[in-house]
Amino acid sequence: MTERPTILVVDDEIRSLESMVRILDEEFDVYTANTAEAALAILEREWVQVMVCDQRMPERSGVSLLSQVREQWPEVVRMIISGYTDSADIIRAVNEAGIYQYISKPWHPDELRLKLRNAVELFELQRQNERLALELKLKPSTLSEAIQTKREALQERYDWDMGVVRAPDSPMNAVCQEIFQVAPYDVNVVLTGESGTGKELLARALHYNSLRQDQLFVAQNCGALPDELLESELFGHKRGAFTGAVADRVGLFELADKGTIFLDEIGDISPAFQVKLLRVLQEGEIRPLGTNATRSINVRVIAATNKDLQEEVRQGRFRQDLYYRLATFLIHLPPLRQRLQDVPLLAHALLQEAMQQMGKRVKGFTSEALACLQAYNWPGNVRELQNEVKRMLVLGQKDYLGAELISPHVLRATPEDLRQEMRVLTDGLQGTLKDRVEQLEARILKEVLIRHRWNKSRAADELGLSRVGLRSKLERYQLERLDKAVNDD
Repeated sequence: MTERPTILVVDDEIRSLESMVRILDEEFDVYTANTAEAALAILEREWVQVMVCDQRMPERSGVSLLSQVREQWPEVVRMIISGYTDSADIIRAVNEAGIYQYISKPWHPDELRLKLRNAVELFELQRQNERLALELKLKPSTLSEAIQTKREALQERYDWDMGVVRAPDSPMNAVCQEIFQVAPYDVNVVLTGESGTGKELLARALHYNSLRQDQLFVAQNCGALPDELLESELFGHKRGAFTGAVADRVGLFELADKGTIFLDEIGDISPAFQVKLLRVLQEGEIRPLGTNATRSINVRVIAATNKDLQEEVRQGRFRQDLYYRLATFLIHLPPLRQRLQDVPLLAHALLQEAMQQMGKRVKGFTSEALACLQAYNWPGNVRELQNEVKRMLVLGQKDYLGAELISPHVLRATPEDLRQEMRVLTDGLQGTLKDRVEQLEARILKEVLIRHRWNKSRAADELGLSRVGLRSKLERYQLERLDKAVNDD
């Protein structure tokens, strides 16, 4: 049996400890401590991969405890949890204790589990990095070849033609052609589109098909941080620049020198920070916080936003000069509802990823399930489809994922989807009016039965039919045979 990751949770409130144990113990081996001394004792005797510590404890702060852990057990991934989100506290925690994640209260169970999974993955990557460093001393030529192989695989993953899953007649074909044309030229690009349409994927495709492909690609969500912390992340800071800055920090612009930086949610930055970013783009220089010295940088900027930046400029919320510095080339990504022909291919690709992540295998989707997925509007775009595929995989008990596993709100489209739903229902109907009405009636029966997981009593109630009347219609339209096939798979 695979060994489970070990987590240490430190909190002086017993109820908080019990709550975290309840949601984590199915996936992790969880140790708990309600004092700093108890936590250090556990670290002395147990092999802990991730430590989650409350910031405000009576005898000692979380930052103070994690700073000691950083010195004695630097391999442990450290996370802090607090109901206070002052930016100075966050910066101090990151610098003094080397915090990987700052979790705000109240936390959501699913989000907490996801962050812990990422922390465990980071722990494993750190160990692999140490092993690679050792092997590099022993076998530099062999490792050089291995690194080149991995680099080529990564480049292929984000190749403009292979990295974007789409149908032959997809609107994404034009987008990919634009990516292919602009990637080799060293110009800034703005990607626009709704959340969940895959802007970061295309940003990476731009980088790995550019002349900077052998250099670093770094990404930052600009809408998630206050100005001071965002400035520190992007431009860096000197020790003592502000409270909690106990060491120099290299910013992402300097880190990405000669490479590419991806600035997500660029439309959400404040007017004050827009001025600072404009200065960097104009002068090609950064000035870390706490110093007057500037450093030259050579970085390609790819920005993304779900807002209409041109409208933001017209409304005075986004600087026109910054817009023109960023948007040398503007590429718009269509929402998933405008590329429904891609849904079956995307669903299969996302299923392959989900099976690899979850360690569960199925053969695929039923044609009925794919038809239902393709009929939905997908307001959350590819990200919503990804969640739906994962949900189906978790619930599935057969070789193929059927339509009965789809969420009810997807099976029964929302009011704004009715036009699309009616198009799907009436598409392909042929013959006389009587023939077409019968074909439509069969489709309605099928949709209601799928939504009720083939429970005939509930379907009959919704349709205002008796069970005998429903059975008669099922026999007439040969849906009884489909019922048995679905339930016998």
